[in-house]
Amino acid sequence: MLRTYQRLAVAFVLAVVALAVCAPLASAVGSDRDADGIRNGLDNCAKQYNPDQKDLDGDGKGDVCDSDRDGDGQLNADDPCPDDALNGCVAPPPPPPPQSDPVFVGAGDIASCASSGDEATANLLDGIPGTVYTLGDNAYNSGTDAEFANCYNPSWGRHKARTKPSVGNHEYLNVGALGYYNYFGAAAGDPSKGYYSYDLGAWHIIALNSMCENVGGCGASSTMVTWLKGDLAANPSSCTLAYWHHPVFSSGSAHGNDPKMIPSWDALYAAGADVVLSGHDHDYERFAPQTSSGVADPARGIKEFVVGTGGRSHRAFGTIRANSEVRNSDTYGVLKLALHASSYEWQFVPEAGKTFSDSGSGSCH
Repeated sequence: MLRTYQRLAVAFVLAVVALAVCAPLASAVGSDRDADGIRNGLDNCAKQYNPDQKDLDGDGKGDVCDSDRDGDGQLNADDPCPDDALNGCVAPPPPPPPQSDPVFVGAGDIASCASSGDEATANLLDGIPGTVYTLGDNAYNSGTDAEFANCYNPSWGRHKARTKPSVGNHEYLNVGALGYYNYFGAAAGDPSKGYYSYDLGAWHIIALNSMCENVGGCGASSTMVTWLKGDLAANPSSCTLAYWHHPVFSSGSAHGNDPKMIPSWDALYAAGADVVLSGHDHDYERFAPQTSSGVADPARGIKEFVVGTGGRSHRAFGTIRANSEVRNSDTYGVLKLALHASSYEWQFVPEAGKTFSDSGSGSCH
């Protein structure tokens, strides 16, 4: 009798163990975990809904849960053609890089065969992308064809294709500034005018001819200023920059303030322009925003930079003018501006071996 009970107990234990082992297996085989109509034991991807049971590479693992669908050894995330083992598809092109805001860089009073300063500043341009401007007196001493070819072209001429020039008084020592217009061609505008405009990003840019006495005068009703007013009206940009050779304001000892461009300044001020760049005096000077009469006007005034540091020579300062904020007279360099949609940043970049710099930012009116 005891043996019978012992046998029954052993049989019971074995039955319990068998049930514990086989029940989950039976459940796994017989149930449908992902509710796709295919039992787990037959489902090639039992945890993810895939009633079509697609298996591109035939490895028994459904495409929806196969990290290498085409079985070519490349994970789907890295495979340009994850559904083509031969990678014969054409992968979509990468998205274009984000567009950066325009860079505007340059100086005036630049090249002379008697100076190596223009090579020093051209070397700076080599490392700065963007549009190059010139502020007049590009090739000394008279802007002849030969001086542009032999003095300007070997240095700043490396960047001719991206240069938007302006003309200076030394170019007009050559009749009609023909050497300048011959060299720059259409980029310099109509030779009978020497002024033009263009857009750069969100900014409207205007190159004026401060030798305006040669192209119809400089006054408020002159051909150039009349054109300027019309151009500003036709291009009501929130950010405007103009550049020319002779500065309205300057502390330079050789030239100083030059009033002949005041009518142009007034037209720009009335239109809400932001920045004016000039050269002529061979130094660097930054002024606070002001009116054409030299009254500080932080709300609507125009900020002027004198950047006669292109490489010809250095000159000392004389009488320091009102609203002059920063000055340097012993460093060649270029002024780089980053033109944002409603603001700008400036940086004076010095020639190699010099330490003077100037930088800051401003908002458009």
